[in-house]
Amino acid sequence: MLQNVTGSIENYLKVLVGNALGDIAATRGKTLPEDFFAEIERPKREGQGDRSTSAAMQLAKFMSVSPKELAAEVAAALTQAAEANGLVDKIEVAGPGFINFFLSKKWFQSVVRDVLNAGESYGSSNAGAGRRAQVEFVSANPTGPLHIGHGRGAAVGDVLANLLSFTGWKAEREYYVNDAGLQMEILGRSTQARYFELQGRQDQAPFPENGYKGDYIYDLAEDAIEREGGRFLSLPLGESLPWFKRFAGEVILEGIQRDLEDFGVKFDVWFSESSLYERNLVSKAMEQLKRRDYAFEADGAVWFKASDFVDDQDRVLIRNNGAPTYFASDIAYHKEKFDRGFDRVIDIWGADHHGYIPRMKAGVEAVGRKPEDLDVLLIQFVNLVRDGVQVPMSTRSGQFVPLRDVLNEVGVDATRYFFLTRRSDSSLDFDLELAKRQNSDNPVYYVQYAHARICGVMRELRERGGNLSAIFDVPPEVFDNGEARELADCLAVFPGEMESASRDLAPHAITVYASNLAGCFHAFYNTNRILGEAAPIEAGRLLLIEAARVALARCLALLGVSAPERM
Repeated sequence: MLQNVTGSIENYLKVLVGNALGDIAATRGKTLPEDFFAEIERPKREGQGDRSTSAAMQLAKFMSVSPKELAAEVAAALTQAAEANGLVDKIEVAGPGFINFFLSKKWFQSVVRDVLNAGESYGSSNAGAGRRAQVEFVSANPTGPLHIGHGRGAAVGDVLANLLSFTGWKAEREYYVNDAGLQMEILGRSTQARYFELQGRQDQAPFPENGYKGDYIYDLAEDAIEREGGRFLSLPLGESLPWFKRFAGEVILEGIQRDLEDFGVKFDVWFSESSLYERNLVSKAMEQLKRRDYAFEADGAVWFKASDFVDDQDRVLIRNNGAPTYFASDIAYHKEKFDRGFDRVIDIWGADHHGYIPRMKAGVEAVGRKPEDLDVLLIQFVNLVRDGVQVPMSTRSGQFVPLRDVLNEVGVDATRYFFLTRRSDSSLDFDLELAKRQNSDNPVYYVQYAHARICGVMRELRERGGNLSAIFDVPPEVFDNGEARELADCLAVFPGEMESASRDLAPHAITVYASNLAGCFHAFYNTNRILGEAAPIEAGRLLLIEAARVALARCLALLGVSAPERM
């Protein structure tokens, strides 16, 4: 007997089909192939049942029989077992050998019951079994404001951490602050040069050729003048540079933190790159690599034996002038992550770092972990468009579109949702006008409106003196209606969809599911009267839409998007 029907009907049917095929094989003196399993799918066309399997076609040749004959044998064997459980009304053989299952009203009733019994925890699982996962994302250099590409990475990382937690992982969010190295030197010199320029002394501190040219550097210089006046004008440039580096980095990082907090993203850890050197972790990691024979010295430098892994050449770790490369600090940083006890480390990088993934996995393996303990998601570019046409957007920097500008124009909900509408490794067109539209063309509005519509029905129920808690179960006749069956079936797959999204590190799957669920609800709502129907039907339909509201609210919560009760 199936104990937990919801989300498990596929597993139940897999077992039934597998057992039937095993018995049939035994009568022919055969044993099923070890790698065989019966795939259960949702048919795409109406009239083909609620679930289907092509297992008979897969094994017909092995069984030395036609697919249709084998499908008929399996269907006959399954009918008695399925009827005993009461979850399947009938089983049919179709086409060249498909076996179609028509699920019973009892099963649809159980879906709604299970959703309402589970409440906010519906769809959660223990797939992660309490293991620790770290998601490191954004990690933009504190050399300028966050742009929309960083915003997409922030949404992906934050929602992925939500999804992992929902499926049994202990997920932590981390931001790696790149506050050491050349880019901070350039930031300090850029700010210092603008400071002198604003005071008519640009000849004393020429702007560096590779400096940061955004207008925000002028803002930093103006703040420096307001705080410190002209006291640096009489000091040697080398003496004042450390102050400009520290000041500019701190101000920019504070702005990054504000933007992320306003975007609904809160990190558990802000990890400073410079702390790796303060704690001597880079040197210790290099020594470990040497002991494990993955690093060697040549030409005055320290090299990583990348050619022992997947690289075509060895890579420099410590230059011959004693300066470490980014790769050296990245190896030390990832070693430190695993030393903190994480079972799984997930990095979210820009798409231009694609070629760096094999090298970083090699570094992880070299310090004693499996390469699969590190996962990397890539964030592709975001193109801002208006009504389908890519357009430039006026920004303060003139070089990129700050995340803050998009938040101010379309709001947090739309920005987060739109960033998650496609796989992170696919480029994204972000239509600003569509994101502001208050109609069903706007994907986030479409989902939020479904939630608000259900809340509106429940308010009217209370105004009429009704009480949802007094209703116990959905009468079977509610599922005489095709839209009701489709809505309940969509609810049933939610746990499996979330577990698959977690396993595949695919947070965009939440928006795909939420849109499908909203569509099923709107179709049901537009074709079925709810309040004012005969008491049993009204009660059953109320329970069904409340179950839909529970799942919609959970999707929106995972996405970090509000679930409004009125719109």
